[in-house]
Amino acid sequence: MDADAHAPIRVTVTDNGTVTYLIDSPPEALPPVRQRDIAAAWEAAHSAARAAAWGSARLFRFRRADGGLTDLALADADACCWAAAVDVAAGMHTRYGMSLCLRLLALVDLLARERWTAPLFRLTRAGSELDPTLLRVAAVAPLNHEARFDETPFRALVAPRLASPLAAGACA
Repeated sequence: MDADAHAPIRVTVTDNGTVTYLIDSPPEALPPVRQRDIAAAWEAAHSAARAAAWGSARLFRFRRADGGLTDLALADADACCWAAAVDVAAGMHTRYGMSLCLRLLALVDLLARERWTAPLFRLTRAGSELDPTLLRVAAVAPLNHEARFDETPFRALVAPRLASPLAAGACA
């Protein structure tokens, strides 16, 4: 694991409850995480959503290597709920916790916008099932400057699973 993965991140909270994170590196420099940790974050986020444990808005300020800044805002109620759940479960005050949260949100974003992912997950009223390949790849695939997964490299990493006859059926 990255030696700086547990380096602290500066966190401030405004009077209205908005949480701001000041990160001394860009999103693409955040470390990979363990597959079991992203799986646990997925479960924690779903539990928080079922409990309607909505979180506060969150702002992220990333310092780029050239000294520039990348600012991201998280205001969507569902995303705030999921981020709050990860913060409670794992803490977002370290680079590892930040990476875990952003990878989880990037995975949800990818599942929502890319139709090719459909054979790899199933959502029901009772919960969700993800193919373990999605979690394995989300744990290690690099984030881009917008803290998202680039579709093409992510898809290439899960391509063997998409070609599998099992992917045509239920999630394994």
